[in-house]
Amino acid sequence: MRSTAIMMLLMLFTGATAHQPFFEEADIKADDPWFVKDPAISTAIYATLDGPDDVDYYSFNATRGQTVLLSIVIPQIEGHENFTPIMALMGRGLAPARPPDRVFKPEGYGTMVLMPPANASMFFEPFTRTSYWTRQKEIVKIPTDGQYLVAVWDDSGRAGRYVFVIGDREVPGGDLAFPLKIRGYWRPPAGQNLSQNASAPSAQPGPGAAAASICVVLAFLLKRCMRR
Repeated sequence: MRSTAIMMLLMLFTGATAHQPFFEEADIKADDPWFVKDPAISTAIYATLDGPDDVDYYSFNATRGQTVLLSIVIPQIEGHENFTPIMALMGRGLAPARPPDRVFKPEGYGTMVLMPPANASMFFEPFTRTSYWTRQKEIVKIPTDGQYLVAVWDDSGRAGRYVFVIGDREVPGGDLAFPLKIRGYWRPPAGQNLSQNASAPSAQPGPGAAAASICVVLAFLLKRCMRR
């Protein structure tokens, strides 16, 4: 009976978290990028570009021939319908292009710039009852072994929230408090000018977020008990 209940909770937890979610707690800078331990595991960082000079950085290690999913989605928050950040992958073996001057590029690294599409698709996440616009979504083949750096910025200098997604293999994990934190995230950032885009939807995460938090915590505790 106990094992059945544990398995049911773990299955619910696994189904509710298709990726490992985290939040940007402090600005992600070039000298201290967010390090993704395994770029194959689906990981989502809920982040914010705070203004004209803000560029966020992520790093990961990969091997030659490995394929890595890189994506950006935009939460459907008021004023974000035209928010289109640019993403660049930098590393050895990539083309000798370079991003704008304000984007840091390590010596010897090439660059692959991933522009947002002209038309964005939309999707609804039923568990937290939140909606997003899909921007970039690219599966990249890694040219050589080594460390790679991803930069995210907005050419027009707009502030806005975005989700950086890397990897496509679903493994439970992430921030246990995610369902509680996402309600605070689902508001326009302080530096955003809303007057230009006042018609965008701005639905708050639904009550399922609280249930998700309970499931996540219980599943975590039960997994620890099972290891003993």
